[in-house]
Amino acid sequence: MSVELANEIWSELKRYVNTVDRAEAAETMVSVLIDNDVSADDIKLAFKSDTEIKRALTSYLKDHEEEDDEDLHDDEDDDEDY
Repeated sequence: MSVELANEIWSELKRYVNTVDRAEAAETMVSVLIDNDVSADDIKLAFKSDTEIKRALTSYLKDHEEEDDEDLHDDEDDDEDY
């Protein structure tokens, strides 16, 4: 699926999602796009006018950056055992 198609689908469907649930729906949309090898830059470009998606992407990147940092620290700890 192209990111442009995802944007069109999101734009049409989000009005049917309760306002309080849109943040979670946007997080799911971002996760699906990332899982389907859409880059963060492509998501930013395609959804540049959508606040919910931009927030969800920022949160996703922050969370995964922290996980990567933890993985690096775990690897460093493993090196110390030798």
